[in-house]
Amino acid sequence: MKPVFLAVTLLATACTTVGPQYKQPEMALAARFTEATASQLGEIATRQWWTGYNDAMLNELVARGLRQNLDIAGAMERIRAAEANLRGTGLPAAISGALSASSIKAGSDTTSSTTSQNRALSAGLVLDLFGGIRRSREGAEASLGAAQANEGTARLAYLAALIGAYIDARYYQESLALTRGTIASREETLRITQQKFDAGSATELDLAQVRALLYAARASIPTLEANFLARVYTIATLLGEPADPILAQMRKGRAQPRPRGSGGVGIPADLLRNRPDVRSAEMSLMSATAAVGVAESNLRPSISLSGSVSGTSNTTWSFGPTLTLPILKQPALRASRDAAISAAKQAEISWRSTVLGAVEDVQSANSRWVRDRQSVGLLGNSVEAYARALQLSRQSYEQGALSLLDLLDTDRSLETARLGLAAGIQSMAVDWATLQVALGAGAYVGSPTPR
Repeated sequence: MKPVFLAVTLLATACTTVGPQYKQPEMALAARFTEATASQLGEIATRQWWTGYNDAMLNELVARGLRQNLDIAGAMERIRAAEANLRGTGLPAAISGALSASSIKAGSDTTSSTTSQNRALSAGLVLDLFGGIRRSREGAEASLGAAQANEGTARLAYLAALIGAYIDARYYQESLALTRGTIASREETLRITQQKFDAGSATELDLAQVRALLYAARASIPTLEANFLARVYTIATLLGEPADPILAQMRKGRAQPRPRGSGGVGIPADLLRNRPDVRSAEMSLMSATAAVGVAESNLRPSISLSGSVSGTSNTTWSFGPTLTLPILKQPALRASRDAAISAAKQAEISWRSTVLGAVEDVQSANSRWVRDRQSVGLLGNSVEAYARALQLSRQSYEQGALSLLDLLDTDRSLETARLGLAAGIQSMAVDWATLQVALGAGAYVGSPTPR
């Protein structure tokens, strides 16, 4: 009766689930981001923030890319694998069994052959006395959540890469247009200088200086074109499409993208639910915590119920419980439990580090975005002033009231200011995109998986 009594005792404790119950760790976060006011973000996971650039071609490229990018497709396959693993946990993991049948013919040289047939059905059920199977399912559910969050991370990385390449391509295209404008301006200066030289009021040195600046502007064209083409090829790769049709569209030209959206960044606590990498880190922590419960349950006794039915000419059957006490494996099992505890602590450290990194990402991007807007405004004023100065300088030079060196200095200053403005607009557009990605905006646009 002792084994029966022990089995009954273990069954009485069958509702016990060992191991730690997951609870999100506490982490002190500031009430607001530095250089930002606390604001409400609302639902940003499906926010199509790139439409704030008011660029129809960019919107079209993003829509196509979200449907066919290979990195996102790979993340989707990892979700399907996690879903399959989840289906194998819980009750399916506790049940085992098989149906078998055989027909064997035997004989010898001295005896006639005989045929024997056998059919058997066996089944087993492991009783989840200490919650090891439940903990295993919790871990699989958390792994699925991590895979879904990683899809959001892949989506954000794709958006950053595609939109960044598009912004850069438009910047180089704008730089090409500005440089061609500079070339035309210097060709006009060369024409005026040639006239003055023919009239004896300019020297050959003056002509050489103007030509040198003109050639320098022309020499920058191939590099700018190469950089423009490289960004278009990047876009084609990200879309998985031939480059020629995209290049034909891009060559039609369009103004540099400028963000028109709001600069609200919410509060640091929003990142815990909005940033997919933070959510993935938390799901990994949850899975590691469940693994501690699995390792803890392995230290305990286990009971399984098994039975079988077989028959040839006579039918036989068997049924009963099996008690397993892992006495001799205790040192190894305790080592596995301690390793699982350490892995859970490492996962918590990783989660905390990811949260801190996310806060830093938002604050850095927001600070750059705020200053980019200031810089672009001042650079615009500079371009207007230098453009007026060049116009007046050329008039004075034609009239002989200004030296060629002063005119050329003003010309160079205008070129620098114009290219600087284009670069400022590029930085502003990129930093705004970086800020949106840092917030987690758009992580699930077009995603077929639930959050």
